[in-house]
Amino acid sequence: MAQFIREKLVVDGVETVLYTAGKGDPVVVLHGAGTVDGFDFAEPWTEKFRVIVPYHPGWGESADEPLFTESHDYVMHYLELFDQLGLERFNIVGLSFGAYLAAKFASEHAHRLKKLVLIAPYGMAVEGHPMADILALPAETLIPMLVSNFEVLKRRLPEKPDLDFIAARYREATTFARLMWEHPLDSRLPRYLHRVKTPTLVVWGEEDKIIPVQHAEVWKKALPNSELRVFKGAGHLVQLEKPEAVQMIADFLA
Repeated sequence: MAQFIREKLVVDGVETVLYTAGKGDPVVVLHGAGTVDGFDFAEPWTEKFRVIVPYHPGWGESADEPLFTESHDYVMHYLELFDQLGLERFNIVGLSFGAYLAAKFASEHAHRLKKLVLIAPYGMAVEGHPMADILALPAETLIPMLVSNFEVLKRRLPEKPDLDFIAARYREATTFARLMWEHPLDSRLPRYLHRVKTPTLVVWGEEDKIIPVQHAEVWKKALPNSELRVFKGAGHLVQLEKPEAVQMIADFLA
């Protein structure tokens, strides 16, 4: 497997860090509302694809951009980034909040996409099955909720979080809050998802405690050319808990 290489680009004045590896059809991976889970799960994809993992502005190693106050700012940011990278047609794999951004991008720019993968996408309202209020939950409660088997995530976390780790989590939570505090649900998005004719795979963990699995069918029905796969024994970070999900995504993209 190819080793990821760090790159730094300036996109409309915003320093944006991305990691790339592999050759072949491009696969862009958009991370979720936190980055503690990492992106090494995507390493097997580098054998067949050029994998591109950018950090959203305000997350990870990318710079802050306080002028980004709504999710559409990120859609435009990525439109600029993809142009800068020379990506004419490509695949996107989105995780949670990143899947929400991917869906919004696809509703406006589906002609740029070959295939789309949405892993437990954020943002829909499903009656009787509310999403967890991740901004209201303390970290010690939220983090174990991300997985069915906490050991999978525990080994990615420091035994004693230092100030840098705590500050990074606070920064990402603050950025997310700036975007979603007042409007945590996107009531407009379902209206436009019918425009996404792109072949789409929706992936969910059956034991998701962040976004209940009942949301999965709602997303599938909203996307006209989609299929759904639900994995037992997996939570919100299904890509970490189920290697077979990672392989299924690779097969779908191929």
